[in-house]
Amino acid sequence: MRPIQLIIITAISLGLCVPLLPSFALTGEEILKKVDEVSTAPKDIHMISKMILIDSKGNKKLRKAETFQKNRPEEKRLTRFLEPADQKGIAFLALPNDVQYVYLPAFRKVRRIASHVKNTKFAGTDFTYDDLSTFRFSKDFNPKLVETTDQFYILELTPKPGVKKDYGKLRMWVRRDNFVSVKIEYYDKKGQLWKVLERRDIVKIGNYWTAKEMEMKDLKENHSTVIIQESIEFDTGLSDKIFTPRYLRRAR
Repeated sequence: MRPIQLIIITAISLGLCVPLLPSFALTGEEILKKVDEVSTAPKDIHMISKMILIDSKGNKKLRKAETFQKNRPEEKRLTRFLEPADQKGIAFLALPNDVQYVYLPAFRKVRRIASHVKNTKFAGTDFTYDDLSTFRFSKDFNPKLVETTDQFYILELTPKPGVKKDYGKLRMWVRRDNFVSVKIEYYDKKGQLWKVLERRDIVKIGNYWTAKEMEMKDLKENHSTVIIQESIEFDTGLSDKIFTPRYLRRAR
């Protein structure tokens, strides 16, 4: 009898709990790939959400937004403000190959966003155009597993060579049970903590995990944006026509 078999039989006879199969540690690359797979698992998503913008004095501005997202065959996302009246119609479109458009009703023009301004914040929120167009972190970042706790994998992400980011690195907390990213710290190129994204109230709807609430905090400006999910639909068969510059002009 092999030694390992003898150990297992002895442990069982003594009432001890031991794993019958060895556990294999995941690499940072494997973990980040699973994060991307979970976040883009639905074929498409349609969501209505409430936004709360909070300034350094605690003053709040309320907005309502609609988001369409398609994950296959290529990732696309359109976000449009529905309320209040002075923000209604402002919209952003993210397409493959880092192509981005914005529509501002006041100018009645759809404008393509130049690469050098993609790190500008979208319509006063704490999300940049680049933040909103990121679907798969493994595409732009090299991950390193820096710590494993009972609940989380903690990754450090650095931009891949040739990828231009305002962030010097990211630190990501990933739940071990479902590979949902629940917290991301964004550091500037000097290594100072800049922004923090937290996803809260993680629930499973059908086959998909989603955060009912998220908050992006800009620590330098002492400003934050809270997004509260009001409704969400998966796999409704969204048309590709939605994800076009022409559709940006359409009012709900």
